[in-house]
This record gives sequence, C-alpha cells and structure tokens, in this order.
Amino acid sequence: MSEISFVCPSCRSRLEPTVEYVCSGCGRRYPIVDGVAVLVAGMTEESGLQAAFFDSETDSEFEIERPTGAPPFYGWLLGQKFRRAVRAVPLDGESVLVVCGGSGMDAEFLANAGAKVVSSDISIGAARRARDRARRHGLSFESIVADVERLPFGDSAFDVVYVHDGLHHIERPLVGLTEMARVARQAVCVTEPADAFATAIAVRIGLALEREEAGNRVARLHLDELRTVLETEGFSVRRADRYAMFYRHEPGPAMRVCSRSVVLPLARYSFRAVNALLGRWGNKLVVQAVRA
Repeated sequence: MSEISFVCPSCRSRLEPTVEYVCSGCGRRYPIVDGVAVLVAGMTEESGLQAAFFDSETDSEFEIERPTGAPPFYGWLLGQKFRRAVRAVPLDGESVLVVCGGSGMDAEFLANAGAKVVSSDISIGAARRARDRARRHGLSFESIVADVERLPFGDSAFDVVYVHDGLHHIERPLVGLTEMARVARQAVCVTEPADAFATAIAVRIGLALEREEAGNRVARLHLDELRTVLETEGFSVRRADRYAMFYRHEPGPAMRVCSRSVVLPLARYSFRAVNALLGRWGNKLVVQAVRA
C-alpha cells in the first residue's frame, strides 16, 4: 500500500499511513483490515445493502476464480465484454483504477493486459477475495475498500478508471461517474446495463431483476446521460454504443450446453450475428472517453 497515495474521502486531505490511515486535515481514521485499507466515510442505504450482501458471499471459491473453471462459453462472453469496454484505450503500462471491482475479475483482466491496477469495492468481503485472487494467481494489483461516490484519491490520480456492471448498483450512478472522471487523467471506460426495451420485457417475465438479491434497485443507464456527464467533466467520447448479452452470474444448464465442443462455435457465431443485426438496441452499453 505504501506506493499508493490516498486522500480522505471526507475532506480530501492527505492520508498518513501508520498502523492505519489518519487524515492530515480532519483527523479521521481509516483502518487496515487483513492488509486491506478500508477508506469509506459513511455509506448510502443502497451502498450499505451491497456491502452487507457481498461481505457474506457464500461461494467465495467461485467468486475468486471466475471465469476460470466455468463453462468455456461463459468465460468467452466475459472476455468479449471486457474487450468491448477497453477497445479504444491503451492499457499496457498504464495505471488503472477499477471501481465497484467485486472479487477482482476485471482487475485480473486488466493486469494481464499489462496495466498497473488498483481494485476497489464497497464490500470488505469482496476486497478480501480480490486480494486473494491476486495472491493466488501471482498478480500484483492492490485491493482496497472504497465508495465510488467518494473516492479516496486526488484529481487525475490514475491514467484510466474502469467500471464493469457497478454503477447500476448504487443510488446515484451519475455521481459515481463524475467521481470516476475526477480521478482519471486520460480515460474512462464504462460497461453497464442499458435502459432497453428488451430489458423491460425481461424484467416483466422474470429473466432480469428490478431489485437485486442484496435488495438494491437495479439502475439501468442511458448513453446520452453518460455522454453528458463525461463531456461536462472535460472528456471526449470516443465510443458510445449498445450491445446484446445475457448470462446468469453463476452459469446454468444452458451455458453448459453452449460450451460443449460441438455447440461452442455455433454459440459464438450466433452471439456475433445477433449483435451485428440487433446490437444497437441491446441490453448493455459501453462508453470509452478520453480527456479532451
């Protein structure tokens, strides 16, 4: 942790590292728990629900390893999602902050792409699992507890700030996006659920959730809203589009069928064909923006 410069998420004064982090301005103290810095100055109700749920995540092994060990089509879809999110942004040698980073899957993707990564999440349970993933897989990324609505970093602290399906968990997604822009020196990468007609139908028939298991409302976002926030914060949007993708967090029978050796090529082709024809109306969105 010594190489990372933190600021107080409450007053943004410098944090002094001792056996804990102490704010040089307001004097607030932030603990280090099992080697993980907990840099949160209070939570909203939605964030509290998320933190409590993921602190008690039962299938830790799956969370630490996913998508390793999962059916091949599941891993391929997640790889496709990552590549869509970063296609226009250089990563090799760049410093990258992952917000709402969960158990470190995206931090691992980014580290394997050559980035110097810090993974952050509101849940200490998730942050511990991300730390364990890094240790187990021989990766050098750091893991901390942080709130995307009040990040413990100074302005332009990272080359790139990245989020994958995280802003829709929080009460004020656009506040989180504004914070991402504040600490990004070069680029912001976002992939999130879109407010799509197909998603509304899926919610009605039970294929998609209006509220997650943690109890928080699922916020589905609009490209125009994200573009407006990023341009207001001094970024130029390089890519903003929609695509279609559906998978369960934990793979089910359909994913295993699609992963069979005789079916997998057809499943991949079908995914590409559907997106070529209908992706512009899809249930996911991706935005990549660079500082103007």
